[in-house]
Amino acid sequence: MLEKEKLDRLNTLAKRKKANVITDEELSELESLREQYLKNFRKSMKNTIENSKIIDPEGNDVTPEKVKQIKRDKQNKLK
Repeated sequence: MLEKEKLDRLNTLAKRKKANVITDEELSELESLREQYLKNFRKSMKNTIENSKIIDPEGNDVTPEKVKQIKRDKQNKLK
C-alpha cells in the first residue's frame, strides 16, 4: 500500500483537480501518485488471487487451473 503521506497527497490533489484549481506541476504529481497507487493495488490483488483457494459447497477444490499452475511455479522456484 502507498504510504499515508502519499495517499493523503493523492487525495488532496484529486480534490484540487475536481475543483479545477490545480497547476500543471500538481497535475503531473497527481498522475505519478496515481500510477504508484495502481501499481501497488495490482500487486496486492495479484498476490491475493494467487494465494486463494476456492472450494465449492460440496467441499471440492475448484480453484482455476491457471492459479494452481502459478502456485506450483512459485513452489518450484523456491526449491
